[in-house]
Amino acid sequence: MGQSLSEPETSKQSEFCQNDYYKVGSSCMQGWRMHMEDSHTHILSLPDDPGTSFFAVYDGHGGAKVAEYAGKHLHKYVTRRPEYANDVKHALQQGFLDLDEAMLNNEALREQMSGSTAVVVLIKDNRLYCANAGDSRAIACVDGRLDVLSFDHKPTNEKERERISSAGGYVEYNRVNGYLALSRALGDFGLKRNKQIEAKEQMVTAYPDVEEREVSEGWDFLVIACDGIWDVLSSQAVLEFVQEEIAQGIYPQQICENLMMRCLAPDCQMGGIGGDNMTVIVVCFLHGQPYEELVNRCKEAVSKRQEQRRKRRSHSNRSHEGTVGEEDPEHQQDTPRSHSSATLASEEGTSPRRGKARNGRLEDDSSGSESERSEDVHTPALVVEPPGASENGSDGAARDDAPSNGGEQPAPVKPSPSSSAPEKARDTKNKQSEQSDSNNESAEESSEEMDLK
Repeated sequence: MGQSLSEPETSKQSEFCQNDYYKVGSSCMQGWRMHMEDSHTHILSLPDDPGTSFFAVYDGHGGAKVAEYAGKHLHKYVTRRPEYANDVKHALQQGFLDLDEAMLNNEALREQMSGSTAVVVLIKDNRLYCANAGDSRAIACVDGRLDVLSFDHKPTNEKERERISSAGGYVEYNRVNGYLALSRALGDFGLKRNKQIEAKEQMVTAYPDVEEREVSEGWDFLVIACDGIWDVLSSQAVLEFVQEEIAQGIYPQQICENLMMRCLAPDCQMGGIGGDNMTVIVVCFLHGQPYEELVNRCKEAVSKRQEQRRKRRSHSNRSHEGTVGEEDPEHQQDTPRSHSSATLASEEGTSPRRGKARNGRLEDDSSGSESERSEDVHTPALVVEPPGASENGSDGAARDDAPSNGGEQPAPVKPSPSSSAPEKARDTKNKQSEQSDSNNESAEESSEEMDLK
């Protein structure tokens, strides 16, 4: 993580812009870092191509020079490409490389040991293009559901590792040559010195992946942010956070500020999680309608999700209440399924459902997967096993704070040795009246013990 401040710098630079099609908010915050190295751009109508919108986040490392230069100039290099009119995807890819070459030829930037990620969303004629180099990320909410628009470039990804090795580099400590935790970036020219290969084949390259989408009336919003957000919250968690904020009528720039504070670590001892610079852009699609229309759509989506989760919890509780003392194959599969999902996600460089970070916040260390796109994937609800269940194939332990059965009869409880006084009393030679008193007292103790359990 590098050096940190003794207290986080939480002042924010927030901006807002709007037309008939978009309501856009952005904000950035230095946080625990010694310096602010991020940059961002939101242009509702490009000067060289009116009617086309351009949004981007640049997460600098080793200094802010590269991120700042990209923020001012990348969109110009893209629109100047000869293929821009007919092949926007190719123009974006070549525009990234052109910008990188221009910085390499700039004496003030060439010797800089800094670099920057770049995630760009360009929307032209209802067609969306997302170009990404690095681990900043863009997601979309479409019909209330998650669509991941970019995928993180990490040295440990198989495709990235192969390119790094072919260029003469290596991956050590999950870093390129043991130094850089990204496999694609603008700048970082010390890792782009193999003159025998093209720029897009260098061990660290500025060449982006590009995703394309058709924008329809069902598009609700975009979130574009640096990894200071995604290291703490998963793609699905960010979508739900923003969706719930919009449902309350909160404006995009305030949502950006709230999201950053949600992700800020309470102290600087979190291994870097929540301690990075943070930059967020929220782009709300208006489709020519008032913002209140989007607010209502998000309200419906939030209400639907809450109802689905309530039904799942209710079904899960009923299932466990009806199978006390018997094997519950469905529940027994829950935990292995969750572990399998997490393992698969780790191997593929994608994200499982949300997990806990050491600071108690939800984290995700990759680019999102199909599991994040589904409403049906959620962290299993905590189910408290009734007493005796552990003797019948379940791994749950009895708890003093177990919830009520909702009015159903409690399951039979096997008496513990301490509650078997009647059997012991029958083995003694006490008088009949003493045995009766002992039985009554033991019955009351057993009843109290059952109540407590």
